[in-house]
Amino acid sequence: MDKPNPLCLVDNVPLFEDKIFRDVCCSREILELKVFCRSQEKGCVEQMSLKQVTEHLNVCPYFEVPCPLGKCKERMMRKDIPDHLSFKCKHREVSCDFCRHKMALTELQKHQETACPDFPVLCPNRCAPSSVLRSQLAGHLHDCPMAQVCCPFSRLGCTFKSLNQDMREHEAGSASDHLRLMAARNTTLEAKVEDVRSELMERYKVLPGMNARLTELETQYEDMRERNRQLEQKLAATQKLMSSHSEKLLEVEMELRTLRTVREEVDTLRASLETLRTRMAGLELNRGTSGSGPHTLGSMETQLSRHDDMLSVHEVRLADMDLRFQVLETASYNGTLIWKIRDYKRRKQEAVSSKTLSLYSQPFYTGYFGYKMCARVYLNGDGMGKGTHLSLFFVVMRGEYDALLPWPFKQKVSLMLMDQGPARKHLGDAFKPDPNSSSFRRPAAEMNIASGCPLFMAQTVLENGTYIKDDTIFIKVTVDTSDLPDP
Repeated sequence: MDKPNPLCLVDNVPLFEDKIFRDVCCSREILELKVFCRSQEKGCVEQMSLKQVTEHLNVCPYFEVPCPLGKCKERMMRKDIPDHLSFKCKHREVSCDFCRHKMALTELQKHQETACPDFPVLCPNRCAPSSVLRSQLAGHLHDCPMAQVCCPFSRLGCTFKSLNQDMREHEAGSASDHLRLMAARNTTLEAKVEDVRSELMERYKVLPGMNARLTELETQYEDMRERNRQLEQKLAATQKLMSSHSEKLLEVEMELRTLRTVREEVDTLRASLETLRTRMAGLELNRGTSGSGPHTLGSMETQLSRHDDMLSVHEVRLADMDLRFQVLETASYNGTLIWKIRDYKRRKQEAVSSKTLSLYSQPFYTGYFGYKMCARVYLNGDGMGKGTHLSLFFVVMRGEYDALLPWPFKQKVSLMLMDQGPARKHLGDAFKPDPNSSSFRRPAAEMNIASGCPLFMAQTVLENGTYIKDDTIFIKVTVDTSDLPDP
């Protein structure tokens, strides 16, 4: 239930909250009324309007205010503050009468009793009625005639104790005793010095050996650090090699499985073929004794021919598998190719007769994700070297990661025919790729046009030296990978 609206005290008319407002005019009239200061009873005679009271109280000399130092809890009229701060406040700032150091009045007594350096204090030995400054007391106690002191020769064994004023008499009367004590101590010290000297000499003799041993250990330590650094590098390279070879190993395993299957099939076909040949030989012997011989023999010949064809197909696949396995097994990923060419005489004769003009090496790479390359050799020469020289060329091949590599190919290439004799006089040549040549652009076909040395080596030098041994030559191709960025 809502409360009833209040009534006006003058005419009893109900009052509503939304119709009640502050009478600014009356408020202004009230604030203009003249009043006396709140501190009239304490002596202030000022009169002002009501609105000026607050402003007046901020400056009224008779208005009561607290001590401005804060620590003091007393209150006083504003006009009495200077007198309070100068004479009455317990926390007012004062100067010590002795050292002139300034501090609060409450701390003055403690300062003078414990810390003031110029405060006069009595000697604890009661040597005289006069006092000394606290800062000079330590020096006074050292010379105080009434101080109890030990003989200066107590470290040498004298046990005499007396007042400071009697010590001179003791020193004069016991000089001989003190000299004996000094002589005994001197003898002891000389013996100790001699022992120390002997010990130092013994240690000095050992120093050269220890120094040599230390130098040896430092050398061994540096060697071990270098070996450790090399081992860490080899370990990192091995880990990288193992991780990068995982895919190649899987591929090799798959090829090996296929190779085993093909070989098993070839062996089976050979066994079947041998069986058929045995049966045909028996049929040849009995051809005249059986009427169905020609028909059976024709069927057997057809079956034998079919098996021969299948065997030929499998032998071709087996040879292809062997070649692919050899390529995977001998692939190099450090930019270096060692190419072993067997049956030199036969291959040279095939080149002379134009049967096989050139040979390609297995591919090699500048890295696991680098350029793919190979070498090409003309054993009977090519171009200007045909019939007189061995021609050796370098070929850039299309690789799996060409899209990630910089083109054209700019790495330095070194070609070398290796001397198999004890002199090891290898014959080599090197060149820097021409960036404008199509041989070093990104391959669009399986491989680019070969580039190299048509007059690499005269055949007379090759065949009369020690470059051929056991009808085999070795060719080395090196590609500089030192400035090759990672793909």
